[in-house]
Amino acid sequence: MLRLALPMLFAVAAGISLVVQQALNANLRTALNSAAWSGFMSYLLGVLCMAALALVMRDPVPSMATASRIPWFAWSGGLFGAVFIGLGIFLVPRLGAATFFGLLIAGQMLGSIAFDHFGVLSVPVQPVSAVRIAGAALLVAGVVLIRM
Repeated sequence: MLRLALPMLFAVAAGISLVVQQALNANLRTALNSAAWSGFMSYLLGVLCMAALALVMRDPVPSMATASRIPWFAWSGGLFGAVFIGLGIFLVPRLGAATFFGLLIAGQMLGSIAFDHFGVLSVPVQPVSAVRIAGAALLVAGVVLIRM
């Protein structure tokens, strides 16, 4: 368990950073009067940070031969990130951060259970179980309690 303490702490920090990100993006939307430009600026800074990380880590630029062997859908992760950013920009001010992220986590758990059960996108198969369904149900119940 101790071996997992630091990775778990980093996962919690990543979750907190998502709340900060969405709050900042929502504030930027208000200041710019544009959800699209708010999301664009979020992604632009993210691209610059990832480019700096790649340079610092000295990762080689993938060759065209490597890139051409990758299935088209493998490149679409950024699209789903943009959906997350865009929905957060609109929904955090309407629902509040706790409700938005509670629903987000509930959706992630339900999707994760389905991906695990069916092995979607090469996720290792882990059959659905009553315990896993109960865990997801408790997350949904948590969202209901947060909204009260």
